[in-house]
Amino acid sequence: MPRAGCRVAFYSHDTMGLGHMRRNLLLAQVLQRSQVRAVVLLIAGAREAGLVTAATGVDCVALPSLHKDELGQYHPRHVAISLAELLALRAKTALAALDAFAPDVLIVDNVPRGAGRELDPVLASVRARGRTRLVLGLRDVLDDPAILRDEWVRSQNEDAIRRYYDAVWIYGDPTVYDPVREYGFAPDVAAKVRFTGYFDERARLPFGGADSDAPIGGGALERKGARLALCLLGGGQDGARLAEAFLQAELPPDMYGVVVMGPSMPADVREALAGRAAGRPRRQVVPFLLEPTRLLQRATHVVTMGGYNSVCEVLSFAKPALIVPRVEPRQEQLIRAERFRALGLVDVLHPRDLSPAALTAWLAAARARVQPARERIDFNGLMRVPRLLEEVLGRRPPLSARRRRRAEVHRAANGRRGDRVEA
Repeated sequence: MPRAGCRVAFYSHDTMGLGHMRRNLLLAQVLQRSQVRAVVLLIAGAREAGLVTAATGVDCVALPSLHKDELGQYHPRHVAISLAELLALRAKTALAALDAFAPDVLIVDNVPRGAGRELDPVLASVRARGRTRLVLGLRDVLDDPAILRDEWVRSQNEDAIRRYYDAVWIYGDPTVYDPVREYGFAPDVAAKVRFTGYFDERARLPFGGADSDAPIGGGALERKGARLALCLLGGGQDGARLAEAFLQAELPPDMYGVVVMGPSMPADVREALAGRAAGRPRRQVVPFLLEPTRLLQRATHVVTMGGYNSVCEVLSFAKPALIVPRVEPRQEQLIRAERFRALGLVDVLHPRDLSPAALTAWLAAARARVQPARERIDFNGLMRVPRLLEEVLGRRPPLSARRRRRAEVHRAANGRRGDRVEA
């Protein structure tokens, strides 16, 4: 068993949305309460991290923020300095935090070398000191395979994985999407991969903030038979068009529509949406919820963008969901949405087809129930991560290649992901 107080640091670059920091926060909370008894520090690349981690029992160091434009290029978000200066400032801040915290494990989210390669000096320093094990955590889908392969070759990401990382955790089920195959990982990199399974987001419920119980609908939703259509925008910075269409859509009788706007939505857009909602019956906008899962638990229908956390949430709670994915600058959300649509678990609307009429039609015709996703795919990720952490620390023997292959054959024969052989 790892010693009490095993120290774990998380890094996320956070240039768009809240997904990376929310995923890391959930992992941190799970590890704190697991047999690992982790002491956790989050290092996040956006100042909204302070909002997300408020009252959670997890401390956070927020780096000066970056912004990614529509072409996928990084720029300083607030500080009027050059990109090179900002990346150097972020790297020095992260390294100072890690030097002081001295973690046993550093888990880097999604980008092997950090935003703009800002982690290069951090990874080299951490590896040279020899105290800290390094893990790369990847979501299930990164981007279109051709684009992703070219990007990883240019960034020399596989070389960084070989040089620095002890393990690669993929937060998904390869029967839905297998990045090792799709992106053509080299054999030595693939050997470091462990699939955790997807995250059952119902675990967020006991971690929810006080605002999770905020009154919605002026108490009207407490009436017997009242239905709630929930529109989720993630961070909200690019969700205005979806929110506008949702607020203009016609709702079925006795249904209330609520939009959760997100902390990154521009103030003028928030004001315009609030005015739009005020002029229509049974509509409401909520500026931001620290933890929206309790509200999502009450929803009967969900319209959402296609980020990893959002999709896992609607699948975890088995909600009828319409995914309107972001398609620029990455295809990640579209690919994920299409894979789950092929399994019959969600509906998908391409953003080019988004309109109030399209949402009206879906809300009127949407199914009342969906098959629980955990009956078809592996949703045991949050149970498996503490065990994988023990493996990285050397307190748990690794799963041999033969046992992994036997487990894959067993899963294919059974056709059920919930009974997956444990790692």
